[in-house]
Amino acid sequence: MAARGDCGGPPAACGHDSYRSPLASRYASPEMCFVFSDKYKFRTWRQLWLWLAEAEQTLGLPITDEQIQEMKSNLDNIDFKMAAEEEKKLRHDVMAHVHTFGHCCPKAAGIIHLGATSCYVGDNTDLIILRNAFDLLLPKKFPTSPGFPVIGDGHYLQLARVISRLADFAKDRADLPTLGFTHFQPAQLTTVGKRCCLWIQDLCMDLQNLKRVRDDLRFRGVKGTTGTQASFLQLFEGDDQKVEQLDKLVTEKAGFKRAFIITGQTYTRKVDIEVLSVLASLGASVHKICTDIRLLANLKELEEPFEKQQIGSSAMPYKRNPMRSERCCSLARHLMTLIMDPLQTASVQWFERTLDDSANRRICLAEAFLTADTILNTLQNISEGLVVYPKVIERRIRQELPFMATENIIMAMVKAGGNRQDCHEKIRVLSQQAAAVVKQEGGDNDLIERILADAYFSPIHSQLDRLLDPSSFTGRASQQVRRFLEEEVYPLLKPYEHVMKVKAELCL
Repeated sequence: MAARGDCGGPPAACGHDSYRSPLASRYASPEMCFVFSDKYKFRTWRQLWLWLAEAEQTLGLPITDEQIQEMKSNLDNIDFKMAAEEEKKLRHDVMAHVHTFGHCCPKAAGIIHLGATSCYVGDNTDLIILRNAFDLLLPKKFPTSPGFPVIGDGHYLQLARVISRLADFAKDRADLPTLGFTHFQPAQLTTVGKRCCLWIQDLCMDLQNLKRVRDDLRFRGVKGTTGTQASFLQLFEGDDQKVEQLDKLVTEKAGFKRAFIITGQTYTRKVDIEVLSVLASLGASVHKICTDIRLLANLKELEEPFEKQQIGSSAMPYKRNPMRSERCCSLARHLMTLIMDPLQTASVQWFERTLDDSANRRICLAEAFLTADTILNTLQNISEGLVVYPKVIERRIRQELPFMATENIIMAMVKAGGNRQDCHEKIRVLSQQAAAVVKQEGGDNDLIERILADAYFSPIHSQLDRLLDPSSFTGRASQQVRRFLEEEVYPLLKPYEHVMKVKAELCL
């Protein structure tokens, strides 16, 4: 974990001769990568030590303004090489950085980390990082904590933007009939916009769940070695009220509304389960959406963006593979599996804590957010360039609609004076003949031509165009789309309209 050089390893490892996580090197945004970087983590450790010292000074401990100022002046002055050497010697990352910070703050060295345990900086930093990572996925304006650089316009609204793009798409195609599928078999008609609203509804639920978990995050605070605050009670000579105030002051400085009252050495690892659960659920939503897009691409009804010089296949120049949607599915599968890590970690935290959580958490928490960041950015890019092929959709409807219209034809014949059972039998025979042409001969569905050629159906021949109008088979799909967007989606997006224009820049 030692931070050596810019990439956390020896100089050779920073080039192309060592493994680098594709999430950081290839896919995720610079902002999300920064949140989980060594620089931001260790800078936040120093910030936490400063906040602790300021609060302890406020409550009467002998800490000078000079010591405080020295710490403030060196928050970003991190000697990663020295920290790596110290960790190699001490086998303890926190103490390595205590010594490294103390080296550049000689006057404050004696009060850095005063009364604290490693989890004071470790767990509280994790909670700050989790909050900031959520703010990159949710409709928020960054930064929300000290030390985070403003990149671009400072607005990160990935999930809101994805919903916005899909809402525009659904609105424009609310009335466009398309063949609906159940079991991936032709069913009743729906509209392209209505199908898109199925995707949007899942993402709206994800947005609400991510916001809930983000807002429910509580600070670990100042709790000591086993969560009893004994060390701080000793520092303040048994003054229980000052220990409470210390916890409250540091929590407020970190920008949290609440801190845990009860902790062991760590905050409960149930928090990590909650965090990765909502991210895994988002992964499931994106996987479903992009699977639908891949299936529709095979049907040639809808395609993701395809650039002018993009190559679909090295062997087959004609191919237009849905590689963006495939990437989303691939990474979403990884995101969904990560929930198993915190589940198992929380279940084996013996008593006040064990250290078998550490290595696992530094992998799964970062990977979950970097993966979510990547799939949302990619999905936004997809949603900004979806291409619909109405003529293909219309042709598929024509192939299936005659069978779906048989009940309407029977009802029209009965109204014209026909016998329901007689009509049903004639339709059954003609349908079987038409189906044989489709399945056995590979021809088009000619049921309507057969009905037109049969004198029995002459009373309704003039009505067939009306009876076969696709829009009459979509039920209330159009109205549902408009009501859903107006009542549920647009109100959700309204506060963020001013930054919705930013387009996604797709990584490799």
